[in-house]
Amino acid sequence: MSAFASDLGLDGIRDAAGHGTEVDVAVHLHNGTVRLSILSAQEILLTADDADQVAQALQRAAEQARGITATRGPDRSTST
Repeated sequence: MSAFASDLGLDGIRDAAGHGTEVDVAVHLHNGTVRLSILSAQEILLTADDADQVAQALQRAAEQARGITATRGPDRSTST
């Protein structure tokens, strides 16, 4: 079981060029780090609407991460 919780609001985000690339934003539930993953490629082309959704997911993840670190104390480790 992963310690990362993905933002489920990004399930439909795919590469605008039709390459099937996906993006994932997740928060590590133990240390509050935020992971941005681009799956199946090194880059992804997004429509303006999809870029807004990714930005909002990153903002939600940052807020959740702040809550985790506030209650558990800061942990600078990025290990899973």
